[in-house]
Amino acid sequence: MNSINNIWDSYKSVISFSLMGLILLFVGFNQSWTLVLGIINLSLISAIMALGVNIQWGYAGLFNVGIMGFAALGGVSVVLISQQPVAEAVDVGGLKMFFALITGIATILIGVILNRKGVNKWITGAVVIVGYIIARNLFSEASSLIEDINPGLEGYMGGFGLPVWLSWIVGGLAAAGAAWWIGKITLSLRSDYLAIATLGISEIIIYVVKNEDWFVRGVKNVAGLPRPAPYEIDMQNSEWLRGIVTWFNRADLELLSQSERLTQLAELMKPASVVFVKLCYSSIFLAILIALIVLSNLALNSPWGRKVRAIRDNEVAASAMGKNIKRQHLQIFVLGSAIVGIAGALLVTYDGIFIPTSYQPLRFTFLIWVMVIVGGSGNNLGSVLGAFIIWFMWIQSGPIGLWIVEMIGSNMQEGSSSLEFIEDRVHYLRLVFMGSIMLVIMRFSPGGILPEKNKEL
Repeated sequence: MNSINNIWDSYKSVISFSLMGLILLFVGFNQSWTLVLGIINLSLISAIMALGVNIQWGYAGLFNVGIMGFAALGGVSVVLISQQPVAEAVDVGGLKMFFALITGIATILIGVILNRKGVNKWITGAVVIVGYIIARNLFSEASSLIEDINPGLEGYMGGFGLPVWLSWIVGGLAAAGAAWWIGKITLSLRSDYLAIATLGISEIIIYVVKNEDWFVRGVKNVAGLPRPAPYEIDMQNSEWLRGIVTWFNRADLELLSQSERLTQLAELMKPASVVFVKLCYSSIFLAILIALIVLSNLALNSPWGRKVRAIRDNEVAASAMGKNIKRQHLQIFVLGSAIVGIAGALLVTYDGIFIPTSYQPLRFTFLIWVMVIVGGSGNNLGSVLGAFIIWFMWIQSGPIGLWIVEMIGSNMQEGSSSLEFIEDRVHYLRLVFMGSIMLVIMRFSPGGILPEKNKEL
């Protein structure tokens, strides 16, 4: 028994990922390869997001529940960087909006400077109020002009029309900047207050994104975002892909007449083009994930990483040794949030549409935390494994729930009120599965499937 446990401990990463791969292959052969690649791509994006949370919680013990806000900043960056500008909106209100924002920023800075210099509070208050009134009037006029430009399709200024990959970097920088500002205010708080503060600020970010139509169209969504992968319709006309599809299906195609062969080949090209495009996304997401894991592991195994973990394990002792606790926490908070911002940008790029109403705490906070806990906090590979397991169950819980209902229904009378009750609530099984998985892992492996290695020593 001990030898089996030792083998499992030595190769648990390889065994766990191999089992996950076999499950995905099973679904591919029995359901659809398009579905499997969709699960893989969203799992990779979720793994990047979970990696950012793991850096904050697993490395430094920072309880951040504002994940949704940082992911939204990444999504906003895709719109602002990669979308083409709306020329008419920029012409009628761009300059006024620029002056409104500059006036608002200048008012805040002047108010802070006057307060620090000890200027009379009445004078400081009067300056801030006057500046606010001017900025507000300019802002209201500019936003109205911009939102009146073809509101059904546009109604905002658009972006800069730059390459979409640049928006991923900007998304990370935007999230990092917001994290720095938030961290300067909240990281001196206790963990429970930090969680409340990050959640509140996250909701503020989402509220602004939803209600400022001139910015990213508010709840009217932004569709048709540029993509780093080719379009499926273009791949259906690709000769080299047609040759590959023909070779794989040559046995069946040879039995058909010329006209039937062309018709069948055209049908086969449709799913093949979708699979190819999804594979393109998979390669991009996998490359980014591997790069982030390598960099994270290098940082974790460096003197800086050992210092961060020492602070996590005993802040009092680390502080007594002269370590700047707040500065280290701020660094970790910024780094983790930047990775979450990159993941948020990748998600919007993959979807091809920016939907502010999709930023729900259930998906962008609860699920990511479950991924980190189930996989193993403090272990980067554990976060990746947790992302694949939880996202797979999130997607497949529907078919599994229907199968369970069918099994129950086979032993019940058709039209039974109890059966109808179960069928109407089968979608709730998704939450039951998530909670059950987390409870089982916490009971039998409190450190997660792949616990932090140092904790096992």
